Amino acid sequence: MYVAVKGGEAAIANAHRLLADRRRGDRSLPAIGIEQIVAQLALAVDRVMAEASLYDRTLAALAVRQSRGDMIEAIFLLRAYRTTLPRFGYSKPLDTSRMTIERRISATYKDLPGGQLLGPTFDYTHRLLDPSLLTDEEVEEPAQRQAETGRFIRVSEILGQEDLIEDDGSMPEDHEIGDLTREPMEFPMSRDLRLQALARGDEGFLLALGYSTQRGYGRNHPFTGEIRIGEVEVEFDVPELGFAVSLGTIQVTECQMVNQFKGSAKAPPQFTRGYGLVFGQSERKAMSMSLVDRALRAGELGEDVTAPAQDEEFVISHADNVQSTGFVEHLKLPHYVDFQAELDLVRRMRRDFEASRNNGEAMKEAAE
Repeated sequence: MYVAVKGGEAAIANAHRLLADRRRGDRSLPAIGIEQIVAQLALAVDRVMAEASLYDRTLAALAVRQSRGDMIEAIFLLRAYRTTLPRFGYSKPLDTSRMTIERRISATYKDLPGGQLLGPTFDYTHRLLDPSLLTDEEVEEPAQRQAETGRFIRVSEILGQEDLIEDDGSMPEDHEIGDLTREPMEFPMSRDLRLQALARGDEGFLLALGYSTQRGYGRNHPFTGEIRIGEVEVEFDVPELGFAVSLGTIQVTECQMVNQFKGSAKAPPQFTRGYGLVFGQSERKAMSMSLVDRALRAGELGEDVTAPAQDEEFVISHADNVQSTGFVEHLKLPHYVDFQAELDLVRRMRRDFEASRNNGEAMKEAAE
């Protein structure tokens, strides 16, 4: 039972003022602007957009600023805002093969058709603190080339030409894509709903689960078939027009993981797929998502379910950091009545225990 805090309005109001003061920080320093957060803390903004399921960099930056950099609080704020928005319909599936690519790498083919493109990445940095960033030093302009457009063949398609990899997750013709934000969660889930849950799941949780599969808990020996980051067009069907119109472009990160599979009673030996797609530049999240996606397909492929990452209900029920935060942080709310009841119970049990022990000792002494 929760009990309201009586007479606490003044304390709460002052807590709000104190929070605003701490958020502003040292008044001798310029306040950080939304444009600065969007431009210079872009990866934080991308994570908030992805896990809040709302693509709006300005609002995500506002949430980061309002939360003082607490990422889960920022995700909570943006997701709460999302619930206030009207829904006009669903966009058409993204065609990521026609992405305007900023980064594209493969760990399976060195000479990738269309070439590999490193893009902005920490992969080749020394992971040492850079003292030059303590000051606002001039940054050298990077070498750039004209963005290539058109269709870029996927690594999975190359393997598919030799019939070495499973089909690309085709669904029955009568299957209607679900919407996790509008339908109650039920198990077992179809893969489209699982992918929605993973796309907005906590990056750290999915990273830990993905790592667990590499350490042998549901191991399936993954290879990064391809990671691509870039802009994709979003199209929306307008019934009055009879054709789709472009709403603009969004940046996404896509990961296709290629996994060993020795075959089972249900399927022949072949490579299998794990898939990840998230807003913005977030390849760690996309890779983790693809590892967990593949692990959750164990039953579908006739594999034994032996590890946490293969347990659909465990993974999906605990992946959402907003829901997890609610359950953990509710412990901060007043539980005075509950605790007093527990306190009385423990005291009574202790008295009974002591009485029982004293009676036992008395009986033992009498017997002697």
